[in-house]
Amino acid sequence: MFLHIAKIIKDIYDCRISTFVLLFLSALFDKIQDDFNINIMKISLICIGKTDEKFIQEGIDKYLKRLKHYIGFQFVVQPDVKNAKNLSENQQKEKEGELFFKYFGPSDYVVLLDERGKELRSIEFAGYIEQKMLASMQHVVFLIGGPYGFSEEVVKRANDKLSLSKLTFSHQMIRLFFVEQVYRAFSILKREPYHHE
Repeated sequence: MFLHIAKIIKDIYDCRISTFVLLFLSALFDKIQDDFNINIMKISLICIGKTDEKFIQEGIDKYLKRLKHYIGFQFVVQPDVKNAKNLSENQQKEKEGELFFKYFGPSDYVVLLDERGKELRSIEFAGYIEQKMLASMQHVVFLIGGPYGFSEEVVKRANDKLSLSKLTFSHQMIRLFFVEQVYRAFSILKREPYHHE
C-alpha cells in the first residue's frame, strides 16, 4: 500500500517536472523567435496595378516595416495588364490570372480577398493566421484582384475566400487595410496594446 502511494507521488512529481520543462522550452523558443525573427510561415500579398496615391503607399510602408518584427511578409504589385482597353472583362481577368500564378506553387495556401468571401472580426482573423501557423503552412498567399475580380482558374485554385467588409473600397485602399489587419493580428497574438475591444 505504501509503495503504491509512493509510486503515485513520484508520478505526480515527474509530471510536474515534465510540465515545467515544456513550459520553459516553449518560453525559450518564443524568446528566440522574437529575438532572431524566426518564422516558418511566410505571408504574401499579391496585387495588380501600382499604388497611385502617395498617402496609401506611405501607410502600407509603415505597416510593412512593423511586420518585419513578426513574420516574413512579401508585398508584390504586378503592373497593369498591357492593352487592357482592347480586352474584354474575361480576357483581362485571364491575363491577370496568369500573373498571379507566377507567385504561388502547388503546396501554397491561396486566399482571395473578395467581397463575396466570409467576414472575420480582427480577433477571428488573428486566430485564422495562428491556425495556419500551427498547421505548419510555409506560405499563405493573399490575392487582390483587378477591377473585374478573378479568373475562373484562380477561383478554382484558391483554398479560401475572405472579405474585409461589406462596403466597397478601391483596390488600392484594400491593400492598406489588409496590411494593417495583418499587423493587428500579430499584435493580438503577441498580446500587445495595439488592438482594443
